[in-house]
Amino acid sequence: MSRSSFAAHFKARVGMPALEYLTLWRMLIAADRLAKGREKISALAPALGYESESAFGAAFKRVMGFAPRQYIHELRNGVDKRELGFSQLPRSLSAE
Repeated sequence: MSRSSFAAHFKARVGMPALEYLTLWRMLIAADRLAKGREKISALAPALGYESESAFGAAFKRVMGFAPRQYIHELRNGVDKRELGFSQLPRSLSAE
């Protein structure tokens, strides 16, 4: 299967381009790990495939609506993680 054929099939099936889906999936994993509080952002970024903490932070903010540190701060102040960032997620991937 060619790259363009895969891209078209993936988007038709999932409803978004493959790279966008991968980024979204990585950010959901990041949000979960940050909520558990066991990993530093500097360790999480390369674990999820980002070459720098700043690239990870920019992607996290673009997808979740908060910078990673702000996300952690909100969680520590008692905001339910289900209320953070999920407004921007596609309905099929949102926490229900």
